[in-house]
Amino acid sequence: MYVQELEPLAGSLGLSALVAALPLVIVLVLLGGVRLKAHLAGLTGLLAATLVAWLAYGMPLDQTLSSAAQGAVFGLFPILWIVVNALWVYRMTVRTRHFDILRRSFGRLSDDPRIQALVVAFCFGALLEALAGFGAPVAICSVMLVALGFEPVRAAVVALVANTAPVAFGAMGTPVVTLAQVTELPLDTVASVVGRQTPLLALVVPLVLVWLVDGRRGLRETWVPALACGIAFAVAQFAASNYVSAQLADIGAALAGAGALVAVPQARRPAAEPVRAAVLTGARSEDLDEADPRGEVVRAYAPYALIVVIFSVAQIPAVKDWLAKTTQTYDWPFLNVVSADSDPVGANVFSWPIVSTGGTLVLLAGILTAAVLGVHARVAVREWAATVHELRFAILTVTSVLALAYVMNLSGQAATIGHFVAAAGAGLAFLSPVLGWFGVAVTGSDTSANALFGALQVTAARESGLSPELLAAANSSGGVLGKMISPQNLTIACAAVGLAGREGDLLRKVLPWSIGLLLVMCLIVVGQSSPVLGWMLP
Repeated sequence: MYVQELEPLAGSLGLSALVAALPLVIVLVLLGGVRLKAHLAGLTGLLAATLVAWLAYGMPLDQTLSSAAQGAVFGLFPILWIVVNALWVYRMTVRTRHFDILRRSFGRLSDDPRIQALVVAFCFGALLEALAGFGAPVAICSVMLVALGFEPVRAAVVALVANTAPVAFGAMGTPVVTLAQVTELPLDTVASVVGRQTPLLALVVPLVLVWLVDGRRGLRETWVPALACGIAFAVAQFAASNYVSAQLADIGAALAGAGALVAVPQARRPAAEPVRAAVLTGARSEDLDEADPRGEVVRAYAPYALIVVIFSVAQIPAVKDWLAKTTQTYDWPFLNVVSADSDPVGANVFSWPIVSTGGTLVLLAGILTAAVLGVHARVAVREWAATVHELRFAILTVTSVLALAYVMNLSGQAATIGHFVAAAGAGLAFLSPVLGWFGVAVTGSDTSANALFGALQVTAARESGLSPELLAAANSSGGVLGKMISPQNLTIACAAVGLAGREGDLLRKVLPWSIGLLLVMCLIVVGQSSPVLGWMLP
């Protein structure tokens, strides 16, 4: 049995926290300073965490390696199992050219570039975030906006800023699932609190987008559809995350936002020519004028409808109970860890939700999508393999970061740092979103930031008398605002619109919005930690 220690070095909490933080510091310096590739930084950090756990904390080497293995397995299943299958569905729509049909369908909803930005970057971007995440929404939406006639820099900035409100529930809820796993808090509770924070961003972001597209005039002329879209998105995200399913939060929000936008008469009015001339300064794609048969348009929307239906059916109580029974539970080998209070940690037992996990449900939707789009089984399998190959470095990054997080959590390193940080007292409520923001800015992933800092936030919250659920959720909610300034996302945006090497230009344009919205989130969390907004929490 391994008993976690909070002060393994000379009985000093400060010295122990300094050494415990080394793996995190190494990862952040390698990513942000040295600009090493993410998977190499993750593997280096994992090596550092292993050495600290073994040499400084006295965790037996077999238990240290076993905890790393469990983290890597969790990274593969269910996290990457969801991402791979979701991106596979998208690749099949591209292969059959139904994605082009979908793009043209969006272009015909309105000729007003400000409304097009909301439909493509905010609503469809949220749907892509819900299904795949990991940079896909920024890349795809940037390209679609350029095809609609947006100037490349403007298209990239709009796509980056739009990729905020849905991030915490992206990739079928992967960030909040990871957060619940590493903090050992109930998923429903964590999702519920996040669902009472990020919807407030959704009220603001559409207004920011029309400002980015057309300045004061855009805000003055299209604030009604923008606000209607934001309210519908926020209400649906709140309702789904609190009362339905974290996995469906972004899908429901994206569809609700798009529906509200289309329903507002002002959104369907033709745009004045001066507006179009001022905003659409790029080359418009000629294929936008092609007419598509109604049946093909229906098939283009089918993959997303199938995912919604399958996940909705999975929430029916009888079906949900049956799926829960398929979960297999195992004693994880070579792992017998108790906390400093002598309580066994949850990681001693490993749960494997074979059928009920989101990735398996998306796989089923993908099989049905192949049938609906007419993709031959052999081609579908080849596309799935190509998806794995495309994500090979992301797979290595996620597994190494999760392995690092598990080693730090199980050895007691995260608890030591958490106890040390708790000295900030009530100020933690303000700093908590900043930590998540910094984590995502460096790693490019809300999932990775939650894995790295989730347990730390919970420990610090308990020591300072704040709500663990609130600070854990704040890590994720603050993190979504770091997405737009992460080097990974900036590089993806530049590559997508042909601006390679101009990441600095994009950073200067989005950084003020990132910091401004982060300040808003910090104030929300401070309010929720006090009687002022405490009534918002479940």
